[in-house]
Amino acid sequence: MPSLTDSPAGRDAGATGWTSRRRLLAVLSGQMPDRVPINTYELAGRNSLDWYNQQPSYRGLMDFVRAHTDCITNWNPRAATDRYTCEERFLCSDYPVEIEEHTDTVEDYQRTTRICHTPLGDLRHVTQAKPDVYTTWQIEHWCKSVADVDKALSVPYQPADYDASDLPRVRAELGEHGLVMASVGDPAYLAADLMSFQDYMVWAFEETDHFARAVAVIAERVMENLRRQLDCCVLDLYRIVGPEYFTPPYLPPSFFERYVLPHVRDMVNLIHSRGGKARIHSHGKVGRVLDMILDTGCDGLDPCEAPPDGDIALDEVKLRCQARGVSVWGNFALKRLEQDTPAQIRAEVRRVMDQAKAGGGFVLMPTAAPINLPLNPKTEANYRAMIEAGLEFGGY
Repeated sequence: MPSLTDSPAGRDAGATGWTSRRRLLAVLSGQMPDRVPINTYELAGRNSLDWYNQQPSYRGLMDFVRAHTDCITNWNPRAATDRYTCEERFLCSDYPVEIEEHTDTVEDYQRTTRICHTPLGDLRHVTQAKPDVYTTWQIEHWCKSVADVDKALSVPYQPADYDASDLPRVRAELGEHGLVMASVGDPAYLAADLMSFQDYMVWAFEETDHFARAVAVIAERVMENLRRQLDCCVLDLYRIVGPEYFTPPYLPPSFFERYVLPHVRDMVNLIHSRGGKARIHSHGKVGRVLDMILDTGCDGLDPCEAPPDGDIALDEVKLRCQARGVSVWGNFALKRLEQDTPAQIRAEVRRVMDQAKAGGGFVLMPTAAPINLPLNPKTEANYRAMIEAGLEFGGY
């Protein structure tokens, strides 16, 4: 991989003593860096095993990302009995429940069906994927009814044992060019994701006490597993995902207050007690729950989407977050990177900087990442334009 010091931006950083790691930690700690950090979200330039670094059509862009941005390596310690690539075991438990799995080809898709034999009966889960798209679609969730949730919860809880043997490689590849970040799901999201989005909302509204019990059971598992992760290794940053499931218009703010706030606050407090930082990841309309997000004690919030995807302008998000010492990460829409011209991208970066740069506490970052193969040359040109404009307009 090219060294950051091979670029003009890298030489400037070396001359001033500002590395990407120091720059990002300054933002998370409420200090003023030399410039606004630029991060490309899932485009993790400094992890050689990352999917994007394995794709020939992304090679030129990833070289540019490594040379000119402040990288974050997305990495989680693996549990010894992990069954899937990116998930915890069945409902956060390492208990050796039997899961049958088979994959079929359905038109252009690879469809995977899993049958979990729980103590109270079988559950079925179906996903599908395409080789030229970096995502997985859920066709069937594990649970279709409250009775199915009881089946899922009947699998005994066995705490996870984590393995950080890959971490030295990750840290060596990253060096001072950024941070290592793990992603963890909040308990309410993990409960909600047992069902389809429509079924989960009916469950939450019509079987509220049952939903509350499920969240409480999962919260105990999440906290114990998080303790064990932190015992295994403490990373720079933890991204807590899932609060967007409890934002308007899907559910009223009272549901966020009951199911998200207390558990995420506990997670943040535990992470802080071990010396890590925490960032809340919530797409959508966060305006009416923003104060509760800040009440978790988090160090950052992303992606802070602009209307109409979100419901609050970036300058207002920045003002409210800055008053509480919380950094803002965003809010450059991926659709603009895929559809605009480089000139429009440059103008948008300047507008975003005008809204959020002042006083520090801001990281320029897209709201998502491209998932198609091959990478569209237009998208690559726009990423380069965003990064170049960020370097031009982001200095303090």
